[in-house]
Amino acid sequence: MTTHKNLLGGPDPTYLPENEEAYRLLGEESQPPAEVAAKHPTFSLAWAMLADDAFEAGRVVESYAYARTGYHRGLDSLRRAGWKGHGPIPWDHRANRGFLRCLAALARAAGEINEKDETERCWQFLKDSSAEAYTELKR
Repeated sequence: MTTHKNLLGGPDPTYLPENEEAYRLLGEESQPPAEVAAKHPTFSLAWAMLADDAFEAGRVVESYAYARTGYHRGLDSLRRAGWKGHGPIPWDHRANRGFLRCLAALARAAGEINEKDETERCWQFLKDSSAEAYTELKR
């Protein structure tokens, strides 16, 4: 077995575990994100979808609440996966996308309710965690 040393000296990337059941409910069974979040409350992708839907419908405070919930559930999951509060959270790993989308949704909604510090903090956190996610989600 070959191990790869991080030559940049920073922490190794964090990869959240997959939740195949939650993906199946969203995909194959076409269950609404609210039902999936109720069955799998740690599944940040469902919270991100709820936040996006609420934002698009003009319900910014609701979007903020969904995004904050998914963000905090994601932080808990990251810590359980060995994350120490900083370091890469790769966008190309499907299970990380829910957390990263919640972080972007939180930044977006915070901006709409004039939480300037929160907006800047969340966008910077996203950029520091995954430049690819930042490019993809900050539109």
